[in-house]
Amino acid sequence: MKKNDSEPFRLRKRLISFRFAFNGIKKLIKNEHNARIHLVALIAVILLGIMLKIGLVEWIAISIVSGIVFVAELFNSAIEKLADFIEPNRNEKIGLIKDYCAGAVLVAALISVVVGGLIFIPKIIEIIKTLY
Repeated sequence: MKKNDSEPFRLRKRLISFRFAFNGIKKLIKNEHNARIHLVALIAVILLGIMLKIGLVEWIAISIVSGIVFVAELFNSAIEKLADFIEPNRNEKIGLIKDYCAGAVLVAALISVVVGGLIFIPKIIEIIKTLY
């Protein structure tokens, strides 16, 4: 019978791993311009959602697409840093990998814009109609 080599669960180690994870998010926002743009957009969407009193399902949709955008940005940035570490010189294959990653972020961002439009545009149109 094979001995289990894994370490026992330690709460302290799990808390330390959370610190590393939050540090990664903090560094992403500090170092990546696009992440800051996404964060500003998210804050604007949250404020608009509060002002327009969107419902629970709409908040869930906003949360999901916003989360996907940030996850895509985290993976994109991590893969870019890893690629630059592996190959610091210009490389066509590395460039293609980076383009794919950037494309993934763009697709996620566009989907979030579509979802935001589907949620907010009808509410804004209703407000405009009440003014005229």
